[in-house]
Amino acid sequence: MTKLDQFSSKILGLVIAFGPAFAGATASAQMTMNGAGATFPYPIYSKWFDEYAKVDPSVRFNYQSIGSGGGQKQITAQTVDFGASDGPMSDENLAKAPGKILHIPTVAGADVDAYNLPGNPVFKLDADVIAGIFLGQIKKWNDPKIAGLNPGITFPDQEIVVVHRSDGSGTTYIWTDYLSKISAEWKQKVGTNTSVNWPTGLGGKGNEGVAGQVKQTPGALGYVELIYAIQNKMPYADVKNSAGKFVKPSLESTTAAMATAQIPDDFRFSVTNAPGATSYPICGATGLLVYEQQKYPAKGKKLVEFLKWALTKGEDMAKDLDYAPLPNELRERVLKRVDEIKM
Repeated sequence: MTKLDQFSSKILGLVIAFGPAFAGATASAQMTMNGAGATFPYPIYSKWFDEYAKVDPSVRFNYQSIGSGGGQKQITAQTVDFGASDGPMSDENLAKAPGKILHIPTVAGADVDAYNLPGNPVFKLDADVIAGIFLGQIKKWNDPKIAGLNPGITFPDQEIVVVHRSDGSGTTYIWTDYLSKISAEWKQKVGTNTSVNWPTGLGGKGNEGVAGQVKQTPGALGYVELIYAIQNKMPYADVKNSAGKFVKPSLESTTAAMATAQIPDDFRFSVTNAPGATSYPICGATGLLVYEQQKYPAKGKKLVEFLKWALTKGEDMAKDLDYAPLPNELRERVLKRVDEIKM
């Protein structure tokens, strides 16, 4: 054996002997946290994940924006380290999980009526009209009920093409929760859920899919999270709230609604049709779903560190993306819940 062969043999022996240690060090340096779920908060979560990589370069986040229904299913199946959902998990679904799942609220946002009309005038809608459109009872843009709310605007004699989510969605949960509160007929026939049997309309996958469908379809009206309407330069309607005031969806009107919320200890709550003259009526909180008892201690520790950063430094970034940060009192309660996560 030549000296070169002897040297190569020694190196090979070292790789075999210490390979697991080298692999462990590499894995530790590049720990990937896998998450999946809501599209509603995807813009803010993407921002957080990018910024947090600067805080802790050893952690990378792989987040699949697949809808809240998918997020709930994947956290239950333990195929991800965290789920994300705008709608709270039901008692039935929580019971299917192999351990206790905690709801960790992060930010709040608004669902808006985005549309595609000639000239895209800014107009007003009320509960009766929104329910009528999504029940398939108000079929044309020049319907007297729409015109009656908007004197001075001439609406076209054009079919309303309703666009809704095709996937399990927390945005849908918020939308149908609102409709169930303001329409007895909707509550009886359709109800509140992340996925429902729609009386009418076309489906789009994710907030991205609905926004794309509305933009491409003349006469379309669909519901998307506010930031998606802003990013896509789509007009959206002012909506009459429970106090009888027409309110524009915004950071301020979402914050006003959040301030009225009665929030239970398990953080499963609704903000739709909130009281108050300045509250926007179709908004809700979104959050992460994590196991109280973490399966992998090293990952659990990193996840807790990220959650504490998100609920402090991360909240400061919410307003720039038109999400409402959690009220301070709620934030303190959520941070205490994070402390209950066990490794």
